[in-house]
Amino acid sequence: RYILENVVTDVDCVVLGECTDLGIHRGHRGRVEVKVITYGRSCHASEPDRGENAVYKMAPIIKGIEELHSQLTYDAFLGKGSIAVSNIECRTDSLNCVPYECTLYLDRRLTAGETKESALNEIREVIPRGTDFCLQTLTYDTPSYTGKTLEMEKYYPTWVLEEDHPLIQEAQRIYTDLFKNPPHVGRWGFSTNGVASCGLLGIPTFGLGPSCEKYAHTLEDQCSVEHLVKSCQFYTAFGLLYGK
Repeated sequence: RYILENVVTDVDCVVLGECTDLGIHRGHRGRVEVKVITYGRSCHASEPDRGENAVYKMAPIIKGIEELHSQLTYDAFLGKGSIAVSNIECRTDSLNCVPYECTLYLDRRLTAGETKESALNEIREVIPRGTDFCLQTLTYDTPSYTGKTLEMEKYYPTWVLEEDHPLIQEAQRIYTDLFKNPPHVGRWGFSTNGVASCGLLGIPTFGLGPSCEKYAHTLEDQCSVEHLVKSCQFYTAFGLLYGK
């Protein structure tokens, strides 16, 4: 996002190199990272009834999140939205005290038609009435290796280009001319920088990259030399022929 807003600002389209098994991918689900905090009252663990256990208050919320996952919207192209508990932590004065605060971290993948607001409302609905809680999206603020910090809310919108979009049609034409067979056109299951280029900034975007998505983010991550060569061939051809 920073590069497209501040460095390279006159952009016709963006081509992503994330793995697509040499197919053309035209979108994927968005995501938002959320935390839920429940509050209690600390006391000595020998007499827990004197306090309010924040972890116990979180328990029905976790169960509600698990049930919510199965109820989320399905899209024929992008697939179903999802939600998962990714971390949980509590604050307590010692291992002999009742926790006075509990924080639940959620990874929410957004399919077509879903937004940050709709996702937050769904989470609110699973929190029992009367619960003392806080619900908020996370902020990315990790310094880079240079020490520079670019803060950004961890909301990354869903994006899709229609299959008849001129950019997708052009990419298919160039691919077919180059490799003498048409490409598979699909979408990613994970998230890419397209959430910035297309999701936030509206710049037409697609992806073609080496390797298979099933290997990404796993201990078996791998990439064949053949895929590397063919990807570079396509990038070169697209750069030369796009719009010609």
